Amino acid sequence: MQAIFETLFDIVYLVSVITLGVLMIRGSQGRRQYFLYGMMAVVLGCGDAFHLVPRAIALCTTGLENYTAALGVGKLITSITMTLFYVLLYYVWRLRYQVNDKKELTMIVWILALLRIVLCLMPQNAWMSAEAPLSWGIYRNIPFTILGVLIVVLFYRSAKAEQDKPFRFLWLAVVISFACYIPVVLFADTVPPVGMLMIPKTCAYVWGVLIGYKAMGR
Repeated sequence: MQAIFETLFDIVYLVSVITLGVLMIRGSQGRRQYFLYGMMAVVLGCGDAFHLVPRAIALCTTGLENYTAALGVGKLITSITMTLFYVLLYYVWRLRYQVNDKKELTMIVWILALLRIVLCLMPQNAWMSAEAPLSWGIYRNIPFTILGVLIVVLFYRSAKAEQDKPFRFLWLAVVISFACYIPVVLFADTVPPVGMLMIPKTCAYVWGVLIGYKAMGR
């Protein structure tokens, strides 16, 4: 029963974010911030599909232990696309609040993103092994977490300063996603129920996409 619930939940999630992303791209009408927001949603959904589709197949067939390699490759791809998601979100921030300078900040974002991607590509991650080391899970998520904190601070300060009601809670969606994601990285292997935090994490991402979609229609 749990396998069916998880599979249906993942299908609804993937279809929702990709559909919203496509709608935003098509409806952006030259507004670059919403085009990027739509691209961001499509990258999110397509990237997660590389992990969630094999997971759904595994849950509905012979079990996760028989899809270790496919799930590992999917996690690697998802890790990279999630990084790109936040880079795109940074550029949404620049466009929405008309930030034309802060080149040092842009450099920091790219350094963190590239460092995260390089760490993800290191063979020590053992993505296709059932015994992937926790230490490398921590290493690759350090720059990712710093990038997330940076995005939270930028959107919180700018939305408050500009009294930007449509985006006033975007920072909170990012906070919730990381608050649910970090315990999974640290404890899911030893305390499996912690993995259920991926559900509110996923909901937080859908909320974040919906914030942009609703703002486009105003």
